[in-house]
Amino acid sequence: MTGKTRGARRSHWWRIALVATALVGGGYLAALAWIYRYQEDLIFQPDPLPAAYRFAFADVHEVSIAVDGATLSALHLQLAKPKGVVFFLHGNNGNLSTWFTNPDLYRAANYDLFMLDYRGYGKSSGHIASEEDLRADVLAAWRMIEPQYAGKRKVIYGRSLGTALAAGLAAQVQPDLTILVSPYCNMAQLMHAHYPLLPAALLRYRLETCANAAELRGPVLLVHGEADSLIPIENSEQLWSVAPQARLLRIPGAAHTDVHQFSAYTDELLRTLKAL
Repeated sequence: MTGKTRGARRSHWWRIALVATALVGGGYLAALAWIYRYQEDLIFQPDPLPAAYRFAFADVHEVSIAVDGATLSALHLQLAKPKGVVFFLHGNNGNLSTWFTNPDLYRAANYDLFMLDYRGYGKSSGHIASEEDLRADVLAAWRMIEPQYAGKRKVIYGRSLGTALAAGLAAQVQPDLTILVSPYCNMAQLMHAHYPLLPAALLRYRLETCANAAELRGPVLLVHGEADSLIPIENSEQLWSVAPQARLLRIPGAAHTDVHQFSAYTDELLRTLKAL
């Protein structure tokens, strides 16, 4: 084989390597562009309900909240003489029919319960397009319900995805109690844990739970399952470090989706609400 032939072959394989690298790199960049543009499909998993759907609760009222470009659906458990209200922000999937599951606990504590579906969830119209809109919707719902409880206890409760929204709202309005169940420190950290090859700059939904929790002045109850692999309990420990007035309830054996089924959770929530 002559030197000229060997050089031609090296050049040939070099061109193939360059093309392959370009294709792989181009595919990676295309994937990043898709994730940046459509990350709502990865973060939010709404389960819509037909407009004619009716919730089967005796003393729970359906509420509609008009926001910019959408109408939010909410459920409001209203007792005769409540001690206060729990404003509940749920996780990233399902809808009110699957989240509004234990009203008897709040009846026993003598608290009203107010829970809303985000845009595109349940009977709420529209779709989530930005963190700013999502937070604005939550604030609008709070401002509608809060005046009904002047002089009463106000509790903001977040579960999973909703913990960042709850901490952000609580930092603004400083309720009597903030409850964060299965919380995460921030979405970038959570993304890195599950998708380490994705750059944090890609994320449009920062959802900074830890940063907002550091601004809370009132009591905070953190609840976390010790077997939670989706959002490990270390996230609650980080929140505890920035909000030293918080209490951390560890639930042995509980994972991410079943923590509310443990008596340690229900007993502590009932005790905390009654003592407030």
